[in-house]
Amino acid sequence: MNTALSTTVAYARLEALRTLRDQGFVISTVGIPVLMYLLFTNLGGQHDPAARTAAMVGMAAYGALGAAVSLGGAVAEDRSTGWLRQLRITPMSPRRVVAGRALTGAVVVLPSIGAVLLAGGLLNGVRMPPLQWAATAVALWLGSLPFTLLGLGNGYRLAPQTTGAVNVACTLGLAVVGGLWFPVALFPDWLAAVSAWTPTRRFAELGTAFAEGHTPTAAAVPLLAAWAAVFGTYAAVSYRRSARTV
Repeated sequence: MNTALSTTVAYARLEALRTLRDQGFVISTVGIPVLMYLLFTNLGGQHDPAARTAAMVGMAAYGALGAAVSLGGAVAEDRSTGWLRQLRITPMSPRRVVAGRALTGAVVVLPSIGAVLLAGGLLNGVRMPPLQWAATAVALWLGSLPFTLLGLGNGYRLAPQTTGAVNVACTLGLAVVGGLWFPVALFPDWLAAVSAWTPTRRFAELGTAFAEGHTPTAAAVPLLAAWAAVFGTYAAVSYRRSARTV
C-alpha cells in the first residue's frame, strides 16, 4: 500500500472509531431507525410481508442517510477545535482529507443498515434468499456515498452552530420527499415528480429492487452517480474555502 493511500486509510480509521464511540450517534442512527421500523410495521395490525420488506429497506436507507449526513457535525466540531488546522500542515491534500472522511462514512453507515435488516429478518419475519439479503445490504451501503459527501460539504462550509440544524433539515427533507417514510404512491403528482429526481428516491430504489429480486431501473445508478459528483464537488470546494476561517 503506497504512502498516500495508507495515510488516507489510517485517517479514515481514526475518524470512524471516534464516530462509533459517540453514544448519541449510535442511538440516533441505529436505535431510532430500528424503533421506527418496528413501530410502523406492527401498529395497526400491519402483517403484509411485502409492506414489511419495503419498510425495512426504507428505514435502513433512512438510518444510513442520517449516519452519513451527520458526519458533517463532526467536521464542524473539528473546525472549532482546530483539528482541521492541524490537518492542513500535514502532507494530506484536500482531496485525500475528503476521501478519508468519505471512507469513514462507508464504515459508520454499516451499523445502521445491518441493525434494521436484522430487525426485519429476526423480529418481523422478512424472508429472502441469502444472496438477496447480501445484495440489498451492499446496494444500500454503496448508495449512501452521496449523502456522506453532502454532510461533509455542510460541515466544511457552515458555521459549527448551524451545521447540526442544516444536517437534520437535509436528512428529514430528503427522507420524506424521497419516499423513505411513506410510499411514493401516496404522494400527489407534483411531489412524485420531484421525488423522482431526488437521490434518496433512487437510493431506496436500489435496495428495494434487490430485496424484491429484480434489477433497479436504468435511471437509478446514473442519477445517484450524478448526485455523488455534485455533492463531492461541494465537499471539496467547501474544504478549500474553510481554510479562510480555520
